[in-house]
Amino acid sequence: MSDKITDKVHAAGSGAQPHLAPVNLADKYDLDKSDVFITGTQAVVRLTLMQKARDEAAGLNTGGYVSGYRGSPIGGLDMAMWKEQSRLKARDIVFEPGLNEDLAATAIWGTQQAEMRGEGRFDGVFGVWYGKGPGVDRSGDVFRHANLAGTSKNGGVLLLMGDDHTAESSTTAHQSEFHLLDLKIPILSPAGVQEILDYGVFGYGLSRYAGVWVGIKCVKDTIESTAVVDGRVDRLTLQEPKVDRRPPDGLNIRPNDPILVQEERLHVHKRYAVQDYVAANKLNQTITSGGKNAKVGIITAGKSYLDVRQAMDDLGNAEVRANDLDVRLNTCGCV
Repeated sequence: MSDKITDKVHAAGSGAQPHLAPVNLADKYDLDKSDVFITGTQAVVRLTLMQKARDEAAGLNTGGYVSGYRGSPIGGLDMAMWKEQSRLKARDIVFEPGLNEDLAATAIWGTQQAEMRGEGRFDGVFGVWYGKGPGVDRSGDVFRHANLAGTSKNGGVLLLMGDDHTAESSTTAHQSEFHLLDLKIPILSPAGVQEILDYGVFGYGLSRYAGVWVGIKCVKDTIESTAVVDGRVDRLTLQEPKVDRRPPDGLNIRPNDPILVQEERLHVHKRYAVQDYVAANKLNQTITSGGKNAKVGIITAGKSYLDVRQAMDDLGNAEVRANDLDVRLNTCGCV
C-alpha cells in the first residue's frame, strides 16, 4: 500500500476551489512540516529532533541520548526509536535501551557529565529516560543522586513515567507523582499529544535553567493517542524569569560537589528556580475566570482537563456559561 495519502485543503478566499495537498506518512518526523498527524509515542521521537534543531538555531552543538526499559503505556517507544535509527543518528541522537531501568537512568545521568570537564564532543547532551511506574520505583536511587547532582546547562533530562492507574496492563495500579515529589523532581502533566511536544520543549528549558530532572506523566490516554498537532520547531518561545534568583555559580552539575552543598542547592535554590520558570512561561493557567465573583473553582491537570472541557461543552456555550455560573476553571501543567 502506498504511503501517500491526501487531505482536502480549502484555498483561502470566497469561491476558491478546494485542492488536494499531498501528505506523506513520514511528515511526522519532517521538521519542515507544521501540521502533522502523530501519536504520543511518535511525538517523543519528533521532540528529540526538534530539540536538536532548536539548539542549532541557538548556536549550540548538542547531542541526544535516549534510554529506558519498555512497559505499557510506553511500550512502543523503543520500536519507534529503532525504526528511525538512521534519522536519529544523522542528528547526533543515540537510542540505547537499558538492560533495566536503573542502568538506563545511570547512563542518562552520565550524559550530563559529558562536557563537565571540557573534554566532550558536544556543548551538552539532552537525555530522555522512559519506564513504567514500577520502573520509576526501582530507579529511585539513581534519580535522587542525579537530581541532586544537577543537569548540564546545555543538556537537560526528561523522565517519562508511564502510569497505569487502574492496572489495565500492569501487575500493580501505580501513580508516580508521589515518588518524584519525594525526590524534588518537578512533574509536567500533558493533556494530549500537542502538550507532549510542548511540555517536552518546556521541560528541557526548565531542566537546564533549574538544574533538575523533569518528569512527564504518560498515561494511555495521552501517550497512546493520536492527533494532528502543530509541530513547528519554533512554536514555543521560552521565557526566563524577569528576576533571576539563582546563585552566581548557577544550579547545574559540577565536579567535586560536596553532598550537603548539593542538598542545600536543591532545597534552597532549585525549588524556587522551578517555580519562577513555570510562572514565567505561564504553564498553570486560568481558562475561565468565572466572572468578577467566582464562587466555584475547578483545578484540572493532564487528561482530566480535556474531560472537564468536554463536560462544559456538553452543557452549552462553555466559557460564557461558566462565567454566568461563577465557575472558574484552572489547568495545572506543572503539578
